[in-house]
Amino acid sequence: MHYLIAVLAPIFWGSTYSAVALFLADLSPYWMAVWRALPAGLLMLLISRRGLPLSVPRMLAVSFFNIAAFFLLLFVAAYRLPGAVAGTLGATLPLVLMLLQWLTEGKRPQLKMLMLALLGLAGVGLLLNPSTDIDWVGAGAMLAATVFVAQSTLWMKRWEAKDIFGLTAWQLVIGGVMLIPFAWLLAGPPQAISLHAVPGLIWVIVLNTAVGYWAYIRSITVLGPNRQSIIMFLNPLTAVTLGVLWVNETLQPMQWVGIGLILASLVWMKWSDRGVRPVVKQAVEPLPVNR
Repeated sequence: MHYLIAVLAPIFWGSTYSAVALFLADLSPYWMAVWRALPAGLLMLLISRRGLPLSVPRMLAVSFFNIAAFFLLLFVAAYRLPGAVAGTLGATLPLVLMLLQWLTEGKRPQLKMLMLALLGLAGVGLLLNPSTDIDWVGAGAMLAATVFVAQSTLWMKRWEAKDIFGLTAWQLVIGGVMLIPFAWLLAGPPQAISLHAVPGLIWVIVLNTAVGYWAYIRSITVLGPNRQSIIMFLNPLTAVTLGVLWVNETLQPMQWVGIGLILASLVWMKWSDRGVRPVVKQAVEPLPVNR
């Protein structure tokens, strides 16, 4: 059950690029970051009705890194890159996470985890071959977003909030509020939302964000950040699949080899992880209901 919940995050997040291409291409990426975060967080707070799960400084830190900065950079990438490229750049998360753990916590990467990350990175290198039309601003934004989410992941694991649902909700609300002045400064007042964009917004707010972020933050606590980061290789797989099926994107043969290497790293992790049971803390709660 824990792994089934864990895969919800990369699968829903991998759909971001197709949702933008199909329904949301006419909206500002900066306001899209607001529309993704704030309504999802308010919806979750209506369900949980709980106070801050962390101290104010810690909530501000994780909200900025995991939501405000990450969403801004993510939507810049989503509007400038094909889904396959953007999703696969996000798959560098395991390597970035290990590097940050080494630099900030003094934890040397385990050889197995390092090999898994390098295998996935080799797949990224093949996917981003010279024949791919890459927007380097979008690529830089996606890589920077990965660094932000990696750092916030380490903080959330270290601080161990007891209320996972509340932590997710408050991050989205605070991060969404932080995004408003950036969006207004960079894109002006919010534009009217057409009926065509409504299905995409519903998908992005409810499943992509509310459910996806709850699943991700819960899985950091249950499975650990390194294991969850490997599971995030499903993000580019989802982006590639939806991009090919729905947005008429195409991949060159060597790019498919790159995807194969990414999948191989995921299978290798799961195979070598047999018999390892995740440590489930009582602090991890199921989805709350109003009483």
